[in-house]
Amino acid sequence: MISSAFGSLAMMTSVLVSPDGDYEYEAAHGTVQRHYYKHLKGEETSTNSVATIFAWTGALRKRGELDGNAELAAFADRLEQATIDTIEAGEMTKDLALITTIPNPTALNSEEFIKAIAKRL
Repeated sequence: MISSAFGSLAMMTSVLVSPDGDYEYEAAHGTVQRHYYKHLKGEETSTNSVATIFAWTGALRKRGELDGNAELAAFADRLEQATIDTIEAGEMTKDLALITTIPNPTALNSEEFIKAIAKRL
């Protein structure tokens, strides 16, 4: 609800748990398909990949927990923190740059945003 109220569904993730204990982590938004088709046409996109990143980190952390792999869980934590640090440093996708209170944010395209996160990771 917070994500949609503030204009960025791309920040929303979902964790589904079945009665028998199976887990599914997903990004709960729908703009990526439209952006993918723009990408196929050679157009630049500014897709906010935060929910996708956090869906993956949630799944990796759970896998680490199930397998007793602390290193994998720690990697998930570091990737999430690198993502948050990137945004808090003012580097973010266009949707976030339009709504942030951070002064003078830098609106990055999809690839630039991932590279900024990777640099901090």
